[in-house]
Formats: sequence, structure tokens, C-alpha cells
Amino acid sequence: MRKILFLLLLVAGSVQAQELNCTVKINFDRITNANTQIFKTLERSLTEFVNKTRWTNQTFGENERIESTMFINVSAYSSDQFSASIQVQSSRPAFNSTYSSPIFNFNDKDFNFRYVEFENLIFNPNSYDSNLVSVIAFYSYIIMGLDADSFSPKGGTPYFELAQNVAILAQQGGSKGWNQSDGNISRYFLINDLMSNTFAPYREALYQYHSTGIDVMSDDLKKGKENIKNSIKTLAQIYELRPNALLTRVFFDAKSDEIVSIYTGGPSIGIADLVENLNRISPLNSSKWGGIRF
Repeated sequence: MRKILFLLLLVAGSVQAQELNCTVKINFDRITNANTQIFKTLERSLTEFVNKTRWTNQTFGENERIESTMFINVSAYSSDQFSASIQVQSSRPAFNSTYSSPIFNFNDKDFNFRYVEFENLIFNPNSYDSNLVSVIAFYSYIIMGLDADSFSPKGGTPYFELAQNVAILAQQGGSKGWNQSDGNISRYFLINDLMSNTFAPYREALYQYHSTGIDVMSDDLKKGKENIKNSIKTLAQIYELRPNALLTRVFFDAKSDEIVSIYTGGPSIGIADLVENLNRISPLNSSKWGGIRF
């Protein structure tokens, strides 16, 4: 199992890959008036940037690196200016299993940036250099933070602090997504909610779901299913304060299909209360919850 990751973190420069095993893909199907080579160059540059930047002082073994993807969909391009969205996903392995459990699935629609072909992408934690670098760095830390939270209670805090620092510095660039006025589904609210005590049940549920649920299912499937059900009860605490909380949506965007899969097979447990909670706190997925077998 991956090492516990709440030790003191130091940000380092671009050296040999340590933490992430990230696949970067760029879709430019909508662009018809440009040399497509620049998009291929950008894809290679971002892949190298994400995977060869040592984001912390933690040393991961090759099999410990966090599996993730960043899918960038370019909608407009002119000169060196790109308009795009970015879908960020990550997963973590289940203990004593070949299965990987999804943790994060977030679609950021406000990803506009400048890029000149072959320019070096370098992350400096103490300065704002470009929106491209800041967005990729921000989500790299979010991925690591959520992964660490799934292994130890609030283990991701140091990573989220680093993500928050990136967000604060990036506000000076003027790009959308970093400020409170940029909408409820934004980088601003994602990191602020993760750091807020109001939404602590999300992080508690993430730990319960994985470390006491997914990770024990290979030894005791029924116990794992019971503990995952309890993690949904923990998450439901947010609903009492913020019925439409961003982090509740983030949780189910990653987990809804997995939850249905877990509870449509044996061994059976009492799930009437689980389905009631799911329908109450995530009504947008009610059609999926209807597939859970009692």
C-alpha cells in the first residue's frame, strides 16, 4: 500500500518523476485552421511536465505513483492563445487487488491559456508564470491531496495547502476560474471547500470509503460494503448544511457508477437506508440509484 503521505512536504524543481503517472491527451478536432503539430507538441510537453516534475520531497516507487489523466479539449485557437476545457481524473489501487477505484473526476470548463510551441514549462511555487502551468500544477496537487486523504484521515492537507498557494498566486493573472466571481464550479471553490471545516465530512467520507471499505473488501466483502454505506452517511452531513455542495457533486461524479456496481452483487446487506441517502443527497443520479438491488 502507498506510504502515508502527511509528512512535511517541500516543493522541488523539475527532476525525475516521483508522484504522478499521468496520461495527458489533447483533443483539437474542432480546430481546422491551424497546423496540428502545435497540439501534439503541447501534449508531449505537458506529459513530460506533469510526470517529470517532482512536486514534493516524497519518493514514490514506480508502482506507487498515482494513476491519473488530464484530457484537454481545445475549442478555439489563434496565434498563441488557446480556449479549452480540462477533464481531470484519478484513481487509487484497492488493497490486495488489481482493481483501481476512481477518486476524482472534474470537468473545468474555464481553461484559457497562452502557449508558444517548444517553450519550456517550469513550475515555480513562489511565483505566477502562466495560466497553463498554474492550472496543471493546481490539479496535480489536488490529485495528490485526494489520494492521500483516501489513505489517512486528512492526509492530503499539505497538498491542498500547496494547491491553495498556486490558486492565490494565479489570481494575479486574471484568468477565469481562480476568483470567487467565476462561478460555483471553479478552482476557487474547489480548493476553498476542500480546506473548509464546513466540508470536512467529504474528506472523512473519502477515507472511510477507501481505507475501511474498498481496502477491506478482498478479505471481508460484507464488512467493506457496510463501511462504504457508513461513509455515505458521513457525506450526508454536508447535505444538512449545503444541499447543493460542490464537493458532494465531485464525490458522486467519481463514485456513482462504482457504488451501483458494489451494491448490485452479493453478499447482500440492508441497503434501504443507503438508497434513501443517495437519492436525498444526489438526486441527479436517481436513475442510477434505481439500479441498486435490494
